[in-house]
Amino acid sequence: MTAKIPATIITGFLGVGKTTLIRHLIEHADGRRIALIVNEFGDLGVDGEILKGCGIEGCGDDEVVELSNGCICCAVADDFLPAIEAILARDPQPDHIVIETSGLALPQPLVRAFNWPDVRTQVTVDGVVTVVDGLAVSEGRFAADEAAVDRQRAADANLSHETPLSELFADQIACADLILVNKTDLLGAEAARALTDRLTAEARAGVRVMASAHGVVAPAVLLGLTRAAEADLDARRAHHHHHDDTGAGDDHHGDHDHDAFESFVVAAPEADGAAALSDRVQAAIADHGLLRVKGFAAVRGKPLRLVVQAVGPRVTSHFDRPFGADEPRETRLVVIAQAGVDRAGVAAALGAVAA
Repeated sequence: MTAKIPATIITGFLGVGKTTLIRHLIEHADGRRIALIVNEFGDLGVDGEILKGCGIEGCGDDEVVELSNGCICCAVADDFLPAIEAILARDPQPDHIVIETSGLALPQPLVRAFNWPDVRTQVTVDGVVTVVDGLAVSEGRFAADEAAVDRQRAADANLSHETPLSELFADQIACADLILVNKTDLLGAEAARALTDRLTAEARAGVRVMASAHGVVAPAVLLGLTRAAEADLDARRAHHHHHDDTGAGDDHHGDHDHDAFESFVVAAPEADGAAALSDRVQAAIADHGLLRVKGFAAVRGKPLRLVVQAVGPRVTSHFDRPFGADEPRETRLVVIAQAGVDRAGVAAALGAVAA
């Protein structure tokens, strides 16, 4: 059986130094073929030496591009799973996958995504690395510019604007396998030691807390933690649970039981419109706690078929090609959900007509 590809998740608030850390990692890959998934290519700076000449400016949001050192980079604006699938489809496959989160996207749901049937047989979460701003945290703040973090949160329609930063920070610490206290060059040795001791006490048992400066951390420290984080989600919960909106929080065994998921196909007639179908999918996800919906739809009056993708609350769609002469003009959506979901209710919500 082929070994699973290890994936490292790097999280932390805006301005803590995630990008600098990742750039250093890519620049010192030493022949290791690393696949990097970022929110936007712009986060890494297209003028950086490591990215010169790879044509990033002309790429679409879902493109995978070769970097000059043999690594590959993927920008994912909306949907994590297609990015993983695009990377896994490459030959040769990467040696390691590194995922940079926005810092506001909680790490736990992303880790849970690695239990999804499309991914779990091929990839494992090597570890979650949480980067914190040492100077800010030692002064009682969570980021150098908390107002900028709040603006980032306000601009994202998928985030709760009421959740205090203290709870988001607690989630990042609770999920971490390695905590990097960055910018310790701005602290005295005593203050840096006191902060690392405090975070060690707050983190789960056995989690390493390390001081760093300017994102200079050896790849051997960041990669190869072999924690299989997707298999112990129960241990990665902060004391508050209201962020977990997938329904998995109701079944503590469901997070790590691979049999706790089911997949089925819903067939429905032509949709009235692309927006109307997206609204239906979004409502079905919210009402039934669905993990993923993907497939193709026929839209009344449109010759092209509609590709539909949904993970979590966000639904994306685009028209890709005409229906073939022998293809029925119907909607077929694959649903991935927790075991025991009300299949008939989901089918009705997605527009299926009872036989």
